[in-house]
Amino acid sequence: MKSLLLALLVACGTSQPAPPLSHKPADTGAVSETEFKAMHAAPAAGTALLTGQPFELAGTKAYLSLPKGAGPFPAIVVIHEWWGLNANIEHWADRLASAGWAAIAIDLYSGTVATTPDEAMAAMKAVDETRAKATLDAALAFAASDPRIKATKRAVIGWCFGGGWSLQTALAHPELDGAIMYYGQLETDPAKLAAFHGKLLGVFGNQDKGIPPADVDKFDAALAAAHVEHEIERYDAPHAFANPSNPKYDEKAAADAWSHVLAFLGKLRS
Repeated sequence: MKSLLLALLVACGTSQPAPPLSHKPADTGAVSETEFKAMHAAPAAGTALLTGQPFELAGTKAYLSLPKGAGPFPAIVVIHEWWGLNANIEHWADRLASAGWAAIAIDLYSGTVATTPDEAMAAMKAVDETRAKATLDAALAFAASDPRIKATKRAVIGWCFGGGWSLQTALAHPELDGAIMYYGQLETDPAKLAAFHGKLLGVFGNQDKGIPPADVDKFDAALAAAHVEHEIERYDAPHAFANPSNPKYDEKAAADAWSHVLAFLGKLRS
């Protein structure tokens, strides 16, 4: 895990995101890229509008967003970037709920929300691996046992720091149905990847200096060798291109990636 953290220091870069604010997501149907981008634009007045609710999970803060109507629902654990569990990740949870998934956004930083690269780096380095795994285990158990959810399908998703943890969680929990990783740290040992029995979607930017295309090629080949059902989507974009609060945001690439996420989640439910 130390090597993972060191690699993420390179991959996450040092761009500071603008403070994310939002408008309420659409009441019906999955939130589009245009709507998601609007969530991160400051409203004319008032504070950000979110549709989920905070709660405590395994002694840490978390955020739960549920689809409309009554369950059971498929569930997805949402793992934050190196900034921590901030409004951007809560908006992602709401967005996934709009697509019909109960979204459980966890906090691996023990309450810290970074606003500068130095703070983010310090928070990421301070992550206790044992406690992080316990939080993830608790989130997956919550997804299956909470009476509002009672998930029979479970997945994980993460970006950057969270993308690496999404993959590692899939390897630790081979019973999961799916894992989505946006530009997260890779594993290229087929023997380790073979532990995962679900489906995997990887989203990467060809301009990502921390996770270059050659490394993604090795990851793709290793997944194939391990007989893991997977999809790899690549874009002519930098790291963090799917975060509207980040100066590197690429709306066109992010919209296309979201379409693949929706299709992938649809396959998991079938």
